[in-house]
Amino acid sequence: MISIKAIAGDRETVTVARRTSVRDAARAMTEHQSGAVPVVDSSRVVGIFTERDVMGRVVAAGLDPQQTCVEDVMSTDLVVADIAEGYDACLTRMQQARVRHLLVLNAGHLAGIVSLRDLLVADANEKDEAITMLNAYLHYIPADLQTRIGK
Repeated sequence: MISIKAIAGDRETVTVARRTSVRDAARAMTEHQSGAVPVVDSSRVVGIFTERDVMGRVVAAGLDPQQTCVEDVMSTDLVVADIAEGYDACLTRMQQARVRHLLVLNAGHLAGIVSLRDLLVADANEKDEAITMLNAYLHYIPADLQTRIGK
């Protein structure tokens, strides 16, 4: 079973401070090709700012991205995982919570962030490996049997 630690890897985790403008947070997300950024106060995670927050709480509400702080529009109901958890439990948690990003914690401290896409790729890779192994098992002919049937 693949752990969240293996999926999160050693990627840099980009964060923003709670008083960061929505415009600057959106720029950071675009620059790092991320759909979400954890929001921190000192070293403590206080929220997550996502593309959905930009669209629903800023654009649709007619707020000025330069004048609006992330803390005013971020999501605060955090869905988190421990770094040692398996991806499958995390995938289930994300589906139940209907979120696309999961904050990864190590001893209560932010260790990374993974997306639904990251977990689905891990799931597909693990299933591909299982299928390959099952095919090899099903099509395996022992050497002594090959000799007896003349192959």
